[in-house]
Amino acid sequence: MYKWILPSLSEVLAKSQSTVAFCSSAKAQQQWRISLAATQQLLLNNLATVGTDVTQGLVLAAPAPVFNHPNLTQSLRSITFTAQVFNPLALMPFQMPDRDVAIATDTTVANESVLPLLKTDPLAKEQFCLVFTDKFRLVLVLTENDGQQAFLFSFDPEVVQQAWKALGARVMLSNPDLFAELEELVHKYYTPTPDYRIVMQFSQLLLAELPEEEGTRGWGLGTREAVEGTGERKQNAEVNSHYSSSPIPDVEMLQAFAHEVRTPLTTIRTITRLLLKQRDLSAKVIKHLKIIDRECTEQIDRMELLFRAAELETSATDKATNTHLTAMCLEEVLQVSIPRWQEAASRRNLTLDVVLPQQLPTVVSNPTMLDRVLTGLMENFTRSLPAGSHIQVQVIPAGDQLKLQLLPLPQEGDNGAAAKSICTPPIRKALGQLLMFQPETGTISLNLAATKHLFQAIGGKLIVRERPRYGEVLTIFLPLEGAEAKENPKFKIQNSKL
Repeated sequence: MYKWILPSLSEVLAKSQSTVAFCSSAKAQQQWRISLAATQQLLLNNLATVGTDVTQGLVLAAPAPVFNHPNLTQSLRSITFTAQVFNPLALMPFQMPDRDVAIATDTTVANESVLPLLKTDPLAKEQFCLVFTDKFRLVLVLTENDGQQAFLFSFDPEVVQQAWKALGARVMLSNPDLFAELEELVHKYYTPTPDYRIVMQFSQLLLAELPEEEGTRGWGLGTREAVEGTGERKQNAEVNSHYSSSPIPDVEMLQAFAHEVRTPLTTIRTITRLLLKQRDLSAKVIKHLKIIDRECTEQIDRMELLFRAAELETSATDKATNTHLTAMCLEEVLQVSIPRWQEAASRRNLTLDVVLPQQLPTVVSNPTMLDRVLTGLMENFTRSLPAGSHIQVQVIPAGDQLKLQLLPLPQEGDNGAAAKSICTPPIRKALGQLLMFQPETGTISLNLAATKHLFQAIGGKLIVRERPRYGEVLTIFLPLEGAEAKENPKFKIQNSKL
């Protein structure tokens, strides 16, 4: 039930999401500011002819203009909604040309127009931004309820369209002629599904705007010791202390973003697979469609890992005890995973060999998540190695556990410089609480603490060591069937899917 005659934008977005998380005003305001900065840079990166007088998009915002770059004010038609008597020059952070400004029901300055809102309209208490271009549509909303605020956003074309309908109804009441003009612009910039690369670009810009910690070598935890380690007890304490701290705003933002990215990617993959079922496709078309399917699947799985890591961080309870674990055949998982790992390594000019025992014992984990976590770890591992490197994956029984080790080895005939490049860990920079950034490759991935916590959630353990001849060596331990009951009699295996 709407609070007013017409729905507010927050009600439109809340209807499309299962839950809306209200938080402190400071956190929501920070999310709002970060997202606006990322959106501005996204527009600058994707407008065809930045800085010209050709209109390339439409921006609807309240209660003040949101973009301060002069090139955008020239290239975008902008409408500002406010319930107050409004002077655009007082709020614009950039210098406008000297001119007379008429404050009226419909005030226009260059590409800027100001429209009124009734003070009783709930929309008058929201900050929002709707962006329409020929490449993407986006809606951002900052709302308040009982003293707490929430930030919501969506790239979903249908959600943005519903937001425009709610806003357009108000324009129709105050200025029917302008409504017809805006309706035509909105229709002109209709995009059925945004390119996933646009959404991924937004994610990188979003993360770049987050407060950064000091960059170091290692897994983005702030000290060299985080990678070298001095024992399992220290590493476990490191993970537990990291996850016992209070969540920071980027965690919930990451969770919301990961959910938002998966939606268009899933749509693209579904359409691609439907096309692959058609007959009379040329071999070239089939090849390209399979590449699209593979890329979408890799990114969907990657977003799922980010979502799960954020979920573990924001949960008040230990998700490791709630993840469904089952006795499983690791060989079946590896038969599917190893060809993908080898193909990914080959694309990066790396070689990967796997050493398996003649018979693999039954382990206890979550088959679906284990595959995703291992693949994510392998992707990050291979991206940190120079071209021409050799990777060996060893699977060895170790008492009541199974040990899976990732070991980088120099190719035969490599000189000392090549071997040294493998032994030296790459520079990694912390991005918020869960992510790390590798400047040399532009790779963004989960940091060590988040990765360890994911392995804990699926019954395993990850240890990272630096060895003089090898560089970083990653070792994963998985409990054998029956071993988890000996270690914890209260532990129960749940034979159900995630």
